[in-house]
Amino acid sequence: MFPLSTRALAARGCHLSLRPSCYAINRSCRASYHYSSSSGHTTQDDVLRIGKIVLGSLLAMGTSYYVFQYRERLIPARLEAGVSTTHATSAELRELSSPHFQRSSPEELSSESGAGGTTDVFGSSSSSTPTYGSPEDVRKAIEELRDALPGKNHVQTSPDSLRVHGSSDNSYHPSCPHSVVVMAHSTDDVVKVVNISRKYRVPIIAYGGATSIEGHFTGFPSGSICLDLSAMNSILEINEADSDLRCQPGAQWEDINNTLKDRGIPLFFPLDPGPGATIGGMIGTGCSGTNAVRYGTAKAEWFLNITVVLPSGKVIKTRRRARKSSAGFDTTKLFIGAEGTLGIVTEATLRLAPRVPTKVAMAQFPDVEKAVSAVQQILNTPYGPHIQCVELLDDHMMAAINTAGVVDAPYPVQDTLFFKIQGSPESIRDTSNAVQEIVQRHGSTRFEFAATEEEAGEMWENRKYAFFSTLATHPGSKVWTTDVCVPVSRLPQLVYETKEDLAKAGLKSTIVGHVGDGNFHALILFKDEEELRSVGAAVHRLVHRAIQMDGTCTGEHGVGVGKTEYLVEELGEDTVELMKTVKNAIDPLNLFNPGKLYPENNKDKTHK
Repeated sequence: MFPLSTRALAARGCHLSLRPSCYAINRSCRASYHYSSSSGHTTQDDVLRIGKIVLGSLLAMGTSYYVFQYRERLIPARLEAGVSTTHATSAELRELSSPHFQRSSPEELSSESGAGGTTDVFGSSSSSTPTYGSPEDVRKAIEELRDALPGKNHVQTSPDSLRVHGSSDNSYHPSCPHSVVVMAHSTDDVVKVVNISRKYRVPIIAYGGATSIEGHFTGFPSGSICLDLSAMNSILEINEADSDLRCQPGAQWEDINNTLKDRGIPLFFPLDPGPGATIGGMIGTGCSGTNAVRYGTAKAEWFLNITVVLPSGKVIKTRRRARKSSAGFDTTKLFIGAEGTLGIVTEATLRLAPRVPTKVAMAQFPDVEKAVSAVQQILNTPYGPHIQCVELLDDHMMAAINTAGVVDAPYPVQDTLFFKIQGSPESIRDTSNAVQEIVQRHGSTRFEFAATEEEAGEMWENRKYAFFSTLATHPGSKVWTTDVCVPVSRLPQLVYETKEDLAKAGLKSTIVGHVGDGNFHALILFKDEEELRSVGAAVHRLVHRAIQMDGTCTGEHGVGVGKTEYLVEELGEDTVELMKTVKNAIDPLNLFNPGKLYPENNKDKTHK
């Protein structure tokens, strides 16, 4: 609660004991503190040093804790019991404070400092005890936002806008509406919002294309500001000679590639997640897509630099535009995959790749194992670099595409691979011959190329819209989509065990996967609450299965609120603690997208 290095106290043989006493749940709080030195005497420097720490901590954080706890714990309990919520009883005050305000002995302080961590005086991480503004603070923040950003619809508080910005119809994790939605149009706008957020201790959540499905942009219970960056969607500069461009975070990857194509520029941005994804969100989740087998993910070198607004309100640019740099560690990557918890991206410089001729082919197999084995062999040949994409669609997915009516001629219902082969005409010819030979060797029952560019485009579009095809198979159903990733050699076993598990649970599903890098998505259908619970349990089993295979709980969707519980199992407790240390250093008030990415309590290590 009060950030204080126990190492400094222990080194001086000091014992700090805080005994607060609150008589009302409001901003006026009376507390008494006792400080003693185990060395037998207290110097004037000791008094001044500790006094400054305590006073500063109280002013910054202390008393608001009671307001938050009263609102979040006592008011709901009193409403349920039909009791007035105006005042708290002495017993309730004792109940609030007793677990959180405890004395620490010199021995405890010494043992804590020996671990090398920075903790508060209660022996818990200061990042786990944030203090947020009261409802009155939220109201004042909204008023100040209206003054700072005048104009129609810049600041929105309508129930519909708050609901839409705080939840997704395609996510089934707990959600909460925001208190206010702010439309940003520039970096200066973002700075203004961040400064008001910090002034009133109101959490701030960045919002872009709203394609996330792990609860990344849901609101916060104490009240939150949703910062909508979708209007910041301009391409600011194209440097064709350097194969890069600079854009705002609300720009969508499809629009960027269409603009380049329309201007006759033979370049493209190769990261291709779901339709509608924006650059800011792609950075936040560390996305990838179908092109990952050839071009890698967001954590490769595709973002040369980014402009970021920090929780302090400072604006930084992570590096210059040079293709490479060994000047210090890569601060750009610090924000890739941080899910808006460390900073808010307002500009990005993207590296572009040459647009290369491609050809699309399809191969069908009697089972997933044979399909994946063929891919492994293809990628390990000299022709592997010419494979731009290789996607797996299981038999259920192929049936869904037929049912959705998006193809002129139905596909045979079998486990299927879609290839996108790139290069010169000669390279495509030689690679195609090698691919055809290898898939036939692995039991492929059908191999064919798209006859025209239009057919190739349609074939690939069907893969990109797998979600909607799955929905079309069972009208009235909803779909829970999740992703995991494992070493490619373990993918057949994972897919087989997952399909078997879903069948035993009586759940209908489709599976699509970026088989070239071991990443696959399960799209699981449900119609009611009972089936939703069954789906949730199946997703938990799938994630644990992937981690046990030396994989990850998410290959490209990100963590959000949906997968925080798996991080300690996957990364280890110390690695997660390091992530929290970075978060606490940059955002000590935990105002940027709180409740996402970082597990709240390391004691809850795994989902049982």
